[in-house]
Amino acid sequence: MTKVLGLTGGIATGKSTVTNIFKKFNFPVISADEVAREVVEPGTNGLAQIVETFGEQFLNSDGTLNRSKLGKLVFSDHDKLDKLNDLLQPVIHHEIGRQITKLKENHPALIVLEIPLLFEQHNEEMVDYVMVVSTSDHDQLKRLKQRNGLSNEEASQRINSQIPLKDKINLADIVIDNSGSVEETRKQVVEWLANHNFIIIS
Repeated sequence: MTKVLGLTGGIATGKSTVTNIFKKFNFPVISADEVAREVVEPGTNGLAQIVETFGEQFLNSDGTLNRSKLGKLVFSDHDKLDKLNDLLQPVIHHEIGRQITKLKENHPALIVLEIPLLFEQHNEEMVDYVMVVSTSDHDQLKRLKQRNGLSNEEASQRINSQIPLKDKINLADIVIDNSGSVEETRKQVVEWLANHNFIIIS
């Protein structure tokens, strides 16, 4: 029977690094972030709802969503962030469920769902195991600032908009420490796979 692993963590803790390890081992991966982008593409109901709620000023000239501009708004205002999540999360949840069902038709041993807001959006029922990717507070802030070109204050706002990493760690079935090298992270993933009798194909 196919198992689903919910791969989560804090923003910029290294979820993509761990996801890429699973991809190299040929496990199918669903990215909740990619789904979130798909459901707000031009012509979608998701984008129409955003425009209706927040205004056309959050569209680019080509009709696509200006994610950076909208991000600055919602991460500085919790009420607006809640409103955005209320709009999009049901759509995202439905699409993730559809993709899991589709992948299960091929009977893989494991499906990896990379989902940053697993706990925040109460999606635990979609997965069989929860893997939390962790790193130090210092590295998390540094990575986020560099990756997104954010100020210290903007990066802290985004980190603080999520459940604290220590709380996610307490809820996890397995914690991957991503504060070292990629090889050290890889070894932890391999150990977890071996302990659960998943066959690695690389």
